[in-house]
Amino acid sequence: MKKKERKKKRKIQKKKKKKNIKKKKKKKRKKMKKERKKKRKIKKKKKKRKKMKERKKKRKIKKKKKKKRKKMKKERKIMKKKERKKKRKIKKKKKKKKWCNATEREIQR
Repeated sequence: MKKKERKKKRKIQKKKKKKNIKKKKKKKRKKMKKERKKKRKIKKKKKKRKKMKERKKKRKIKKKKKKKRKKMKKERKIMKKKERKKKRKIKKKKKKKKWCNATEREIQR
C-alpha cells in the first residue's frame, strides 16, 4: 500500500515537474519573441531615422542648388540689363553724332 502510494506521488511529482518545465519553456519562448520584436522595432526606428536624415540632406542640397540657380538667374538678368543699357547708350551717341554732322553740313551750306 505504502509502496503504491509513494509511486503515485512520484508520478504526480514527475508530471508536475514536466508541466513546470513546459511552462518555463513557454515563458522563455514568449520572452524571446518579445525581445526579438523589440530589437526589430529598434532596428526599424534606426532605419527610419537614417532615411529621414538622408532625405533631409537631399532636401538641403536641393534647396542650395535652387538658391544658386536663382542667384545665377538674377545675375544673368542684371548683366543683360546692363548690356542693353550700354547698347542704348552707344545707339544714342551715334544718333547724336549723325544729327550733329547733319546740322554742321546745313550750316556749311
